[in-house]
Amino acid sequence: MLWEAVGAARDLGRLREITSVLIRYGFGDLIRRLGLAEALGRVGGIPHLHEAAELARLDAPVRVRRALEELGPTFVKLGQLLATRMDLLDPEWIAEFGKLQDQAPPADYAEIKRQLTEDLGGAPEEVFAAFDPTPIAAASIAQVHRARLREGGEVAVKVRRPGIRPVIEADLRWLARIAELGGAEIPELNRYRPAEFIRQFAQSLRRELDFAVECRNAERIRENFIGFADPISPKPSLADLLEAPNAREIVIIPRVYWRWTGERVCVQQYIEGIRGGDLDAVDKAGLDRKTLARRGTRAVLKMIIEDGFFHADPHPGNVFYLPGERIAFVDFGMVGRLGEGRREQLTRLLFGLTRGDGERVTEVLLDWSDDNVEDEADLTQDVQAFVDQYHSAALKDLRLGAAILDFLALLRAHQLLLPADLAVLFKAFISLEGMGRALDPEFSLANDMTPMIGKIMRAHYLPDAMLARGSKTVRDLMVLASSLPRDLTRQLRAAQRGKLTVHIEIANLQRVAKQIDGAANRIAISIVVAALIAGSSIVMTASRNSAPIGPSLLGVLGLFGAVIGGLWLMVSIWKSGKSGRR
Repeated sequence: MLWEAVGAARDLGRLREITSVLIRYGFGDLIRRLGLAEALGRVGGIPHLHEAAELARLDAPVRVRRALEELGPTFVKLGQLLATRMDLLDPEWIAEFGKLQDQAPPADYAEIKRQLTEDLGGAPEEVFAAFDPTPIAAASIAQVHRARLREGGEVAVKVRRPGIRPVIEADLRWLARIAELGGAEIPELNRYRPAEFIRQFAQSLRRELDFAVECRNAERIRENFIGFADPISPKPSLADLLEAPNAREIVIIPRVYWRWTGERVCVQQYIEGIRGGDLDAVDKAGLDRKTLARRGTRAVLKMIIEDGFFHADPHPGNVFYLPGERIAFVDFGMVGRLGEGRREQLTRLLFGLTRGDGERVTEVLLDWSDDNVEDEADLTQDVQAFVDQYHSAALKDLRLGAAILDFLALLRAHQLLLPADLAVLFKAFISLEGMGRALDPEFSLANDMTPMIGKIMRAHYLPDAMLARGSKTVRDLMVLASSLPRDLTRQLRAAQRGKLTVHIEIANLQRVAKQIDGAANRIAISIVVAALIAGSSIVMTASRNSAPIGPSLLGVLGLFGAVIGGLWLMVSIWKSGKSGRR
């Protein structure tokens, strides 16, 4: 498999770059264990790089983070995703990956203009009344320019970097191959399901590369907020209405201009506001921090709990504060989805937490882990201790972020993995609570979340809801019952015709087959060497009596061949032992 991967010439140069960076940051042993050094040696070798003294002294999380930054956008995005997996990594790794900043110098404007001309149907200076060639923001995948429409109104033009997709696709192919190798060569990695993790990451990143997908996400969330209101908020003043006609909208999602939006470019309403992290500007503008914290929290909780479709990265850079204590969200490249089944599990989990029922919480964890738990009794005991610790705390004093971190530490201790959608959800909760407490030190996410959770739980156990779930179960059973005879008939018919096939997949079978084949070859050579030695000895003994030159020469040649074969066997066995130690 590895040799076939290295044979892909289009990706070989990128592999050399990846391995060079990893070696320079002190991960040469990992390269050897994966077999990449040996494979690259067959096609020209791997660069000989020496670790810098300062890199060798750095902690492992810092070296990994710096290596990801140097490897480019794909690996920066990978590190940002790992920062959400608090169920996989210890806090020091999460904190280090949280420092990854997706920033890059602007691309050459001539290339940007050429691509924009193709996508917009004309030069940007002709399509828009005004277009600023200097980007207001530049990241590794895209950069954003400000423009003004001919009919009026400011817009943000987000442009994908020219030529970025082939680089990312090459990285994704190598990450998939390395994940497969990691699972085969390093068994301790299998509990993290590396191949599945990289597959989900590749799907997410490819969606993020398509700006039309991002804009559809924004439109969907925008529609979900139609009619959303804060029941205890004051009505907008006349001055607010004159300054901003849409001041009645508490949550602002930028409007999408589909006429110019596609895979490589999106044009959205420009948001003029205060960035979420600029608290001094919030105070200077006279905005009420408590109102901002409350409204932002209720907006995010509505997306998560009520809609099941939410902004998965609500950090301060993606949130803006506007006059009238309004909240604007931007950048919907990463969204979270909670299906009906997952929301039902969360309902049971929260119900167990609020009632102090550790067994109910354990049942949900077992559902998430497919019952793959070594000691269920020990898990139940630890979960009950966790529930008791936070069950008695007053809501206003409960730090939900700390509770989530303790919960995830419990999962790591029992080697349980969260489903990917819940990992993003918990990260969103922690980011939300951090922003709320920055605005209002007395902010309590649990206090604001409890009424909404209660509403969902009551709705979940209403007779109509229970009847609907029961009807769905009955329908599923009827479909299964109706299809079962047909499926069994097909299998029996195939068996009668002798065409029944059973697919059995054995992990590492190809590798084992190669090892058996190599051992068989060495045994065959050993038999040949032994035969040459025996035959040559007989020939040379017979030649003493007859004294012909021919038989004696044949004996010498036979012994020479035996020596060569023996040396080959020794070298082969030595190489095999060396590769096995890797």
